[in-house]
Amino acid sequence: MSTEDNDARVAKIMASKAYIEAYKDLEFLGGDMLRPVRLQLELLKTELVLEDHNIISTVVVFGSARTPKPEDAERELEAARSALQADPSDAKAQAELRRAEARVDQSQYYEQARELSTIVSSTCQVHDHYCEYVVVTGGGPGIMEAANRGAHDVNAKSVGLNISLPFEQHPNPYITPELCFLFRYFAVRKMHFLMRAKAVVAFPGGFGTMDELFEVLTLIQTKKAPRVPVVLMGRKFWERLVNFPMMVDEGVISAEDLELFSYAETAQEAWSIIADFHDHKGDAEPKPHFFAE
Repeated sequence: MSTEDNDARVAKIMASKAYIEAYKDLEFLGGDMLRPVRLQLELLKTELVLEDHNIISTVVVFGSARTPKPEDAERELEAARSALQADPSDAKAQAELRRAEARVDQSQYYEQARELSTIVSSTCQVHDHYCEYVVVTGGGPGIMEAANRGAHDVNAKSVGLNISLPFEQHPNPYITPELCFLFRYFAVRKMHFLMRAKAVVAFPGGFGTMDELFEVLTLIQTKKAPRVPVVLMGRKFWERLVNFPMMVDEGVISAEDLELFSYAETAQEAWSIIADFHDHKGDAEPKPHFFAE
């Protein structure tokens, strides 16, 4: 075999998929058999970055991605009123006005989430060598944006845990850039929400918020995780959405399980619940992770 033939064969070998180093082979890493490895990598990468930034503990904020800013809600309301004035008998315009009025009411939670994050961040991020009570959100719009924005308002760090979805999603602009992560797996993302959590605050939201909230309650109820304050913002919303007393009456939860969460109406009230639980004095020391084992 000639030298040219040997060189051609070697070139063909080196160009084959088998010859790609495993950690550089994206097709290989994306295969079904590599799912355990991907799960481990998602858990480890975020953990290492948070450790590098000395993130010791967190306050987790859940809530709807659809909650509007107050100014946006007011603009929608004015547009809806104008549309209905043009044709008062239009059923679609009437429905749109009702929806716009509801969104104005919901927009109060944007401001409450922003204020809560400002309070938490300015009170607790006072050490250079480690960061306590860092606000963590899902990194998207709505309530998540508001909470990240509140930390940004006082030049504090905050974390965003984005998730890859079939529809387009972008991180909100207020997350600390070095602390914004993109996950493929909901399960690993949920672990990182809770691994350092000193508190969980749930604002009104949809399926995602319900999923996250009930996972937290289940982990605490079953003692798979230590007790932390779980604060539900907006008692009227939550009592209308979930009939917790009925669950006690039906025997599917215990009466004591109603003590696993508290209601709050304002950011200051939510922070008071969290601070009282931990007897916060502004001099917190590093504590074990949520899932210490």
